Amino acid sequence: MGKPTPDFLRNPRIVGDIQREMSKRRLHSFFKYYAWPVLQPATPYKENWHILAVCEHLEAVKLGQIKKLIINIPFRHLKSSLISQAFPAWMWVDLPSTQFLTASYAKSVATRDAVDSRRIIEDDRYQAAFGDSFTMTSDQNVKTFYENDKRGTRVVTSTDGAATGFGGNVKIIDDPVSSKEADSALALSTSIEWWKGTMATRSNDPETDVTILVHQRVNANDLTGYCLANESGWEHLVLPFRYDPALRKTTSLGFQDPRTTPGELLHPERISEATAKDMEKTLGSYHVNAQLQQNPEPRGGIIFKRGAWQYYKELPECDETVISVDCTFKGLESSDFVAIQAWARKGADHYLLKRVKEHLGFSATCKAVASMKALFPDAIAVLVEDKANGSAVIETMSSEVEGIIAINPDGGKVARAYAMQPTQEAGNVWLPDPAYTESKYHDPEIEIYLSELSAFPGVPHDDETDATTQYVNWARVRDKTMGLVEYMKQQMTERKAA
Repeated sequence: MGKPTPDFLRNPRIVGDIQREMSKRRLHSFFKYYAWPVLQPATPYKENWHILAVCEHLEAVKLGQIKKLIINIPFRHLKSSLISQAFPAWMWVDLPSTQFLTASYAKSVATRDAVDSRRIIEDDRYQAAFGDSFTMTSDQNVKTFYENDKRGTRVVTSTDGAATGFGGNVKIIDDPVSSKEADSALALSTSIEWWKGTMATRSNDPETDVTILVHQRVNANDLTGYCLANESGWEHLVLPFRYDPALRKTTSLGFQDPRTTPGELLHPERISEATAKDMEKTLGSYHVNAQLQQNPEPRGGIIFKRGAWQYYKELPECDETVISVDCTFKGLESSDFVAIQAWARKGADHYLLKRVKEHLGFSATCKAVASMKALFPDAIAVLVEDKANGSAVIETMSSEVEGIIAINPDGGKVARAYAMQPTQEAGNVWLPDPAYTESKYHDPEIEIYLSELSAFPGVPHDDETDATTQYVNWARVRDKTMGLVEYMKQQMTERKAA
């Protein structure tokens, strides 16, 4: 049994005093006791570590420890509730002269947040606890601009609106681009030009004022992408929907994502596994990576352009089949994946038949390679890169599986991708058509493959890319070599005939 509650904690007045003092010091307590009942009066509050993480970094903003903060977090995880609604109301408890300049992709969205923040301030509980700090003025108290008697203000603007003449001690940009305009080059460039030409210059005191940029990622070229690539000094707090150790960062406060299991949800008490899967299915791979995982790929592809892939419904009669294997260094869930692919070739065209991508240890890798060879017994070669677990796979399986070939590729991963690029760009790489379910080679998750190769080299895992470039480059070099051999034979035959 737990310890009994002390008598003094049964006194509502004492409990209220404790909550008030805790809430002055900690944004998390303020959000729980004073903001949440106003913002979501019919919904029980559900605690989670990510709320504490966001609050900790916002507290560092208040203390001057962080001047430029980017927070990337999925939708429906209290992003605006914490940052655009609760945080300004909490700041005014101790610093009522703070002037806020807040913006979103649409003025109506920024106005909504300003109104909700004012609702927190005007609530009876807030007024009873902190009402002696300031008083709202009646002459400047509209939705898009309000002021208190300590000259604290909140001004609303938007990335799609006219430039504002107001400044701020704290600038908050909450969703600079709508997810509906993720592919709009105009919307993306407009938000960046608005930042450079307007919002970045609106600090009241550039030496001490702060900026908070918070949004779900929508595109590799969004405002977060621009700021991280072109500006210095940004603190970056990233909270992916599902845990991926490759996306884990450490902030200046020493914070790291506390999750340890790949795929673990950010807030499972708020969004269940079943709901999460439905969301992911609806969004598709590209928007899952961007809006949920905060790791967007360039929409058109970096090295491998999306429009250059070809799709087949029925496989033509091919010349040969080859299996390509990319191994990993260890079989832990935190390590890279093992990628095993079967390819068929007809002339200059290459057809992806089947692929496996899993976390596998050494023994499981050997079994998976043997299984793929059993599916395609006519495969003339099994290509295995001679490093990591691959070296042991080669040594172990050479006597068991016919055609094991050790690959020692030239150059790095990016160089090998560029070596394959002309083949893909020419339309010689074919993938199973995801819309044609009748094919025996149908792959309902081919979008996962496309996302990795489109975003390469800016991806946390590149195993399928390595397996693909390994096969295509081997086939290309082999074709050239075979062509040279045939040419030399022809020359010798002609000489003999002469």
